[in-house]
Amino acid sequence: MRKPPVIAVAALTCLGVVTGCSGPATGSGGDTASHAASPSTRAEGGATSRAPAPPDHEPVRYTPSWTDRTVRTARGHLVNTCVPKALRNRATTLTTSDKVHLSALVLGSGPNGVLLDHEQGYNICSFIDIGKKLAAEGYHVVIPEYRNHGASQKSADNEHIDRDARAGLAELRRVGAERVFVGGASCGGTTAAVAGADTPLPVTGLLMMSSPARCGGVDAVAAVRKIKAPTLVVASPGDMNGNIEKDAREVYAASVAKNKKLVIDPSGYHGTDMIRRGGASGVKLRSRVVKFVAASFSRPR
Repeated sequence: MRKPPVIAVAALTCLGVVTGCSGPATGSGGDTASHAASPSTRAEGGATSRAPAPPDHEPVRYTPSWTDRTVRTARGHLVNTCVPKALRNRATTLTTSDKVHLSALVLGSGPNGVLLDHEQGYNICSFIDIGKKLAAEGYHVVIPEYRNHGASQKSADNEHIDRDARAGLAELRRVGAERVFVGGASCGGTTAAVAGADTPLPVTGLLMMSSPARCGGVDAVAAVRKIKAPTLVVASPGDMNGNIEKDAREVYAASVAKNKKLVIDPSGYHGTDMIRRGGASGVKLRSRVVKFVAASFSRPR
């Protein structure tokens, strides 16, 4: 069995399962984000997408977490350099309930909203491929970059990352989503469940990939006891010495969803790495996730 990457495991240990810290780690697509306190953000001047700009917020001045991995869009928003230039005009700035500013991508349009929350220690691009696919199929997708990550603001608080997920759901509601699918990887899945449990929007489905049952002060077990929507829980054996699979089984057992599925992925990878680095099994899992999202919206209201 292939073992999960050392960096991903270390990132989860530091940022997700144990306490929480603000240092960056290897993110999506091998994008290594290093801490840099002094460099200023660069002006971004790449190509722009033909897609209409999302309903926007005013740009906010703040210090991004990874300054050497941050650029400013033509509209003045900060965005991670891992985001392709053609999508950077889809970036906006969200503000959480505790006044932390987050970089986020808003893709697609329409009343069916999808929230995708990345892993702690990774970045906004963890879900960008799935987000683009779902947007192309007619869904309104929001991908926030969490506090202390990438182009989002530094914060002394890493215990209340559920507020970052809630800011993403608030944005979907603001831009007209009438129903939402909530999903995430690692602690992003934990926060997606917690935010989905009390959103005023109808929740069509829940995705949790390699998600700990509890992440800091965020408790997914309590959350899934409130979410009746179809639920997909995915984990790889051996991830975090088997602790992630153990947590996935605890979450699955606690879920009150009648339509729920626990998938044990053979790749041995963590979070979205199961898709991006899992070879044939990753391709299969990516297709399964996209189909699961679409199926959740096809059910009667």
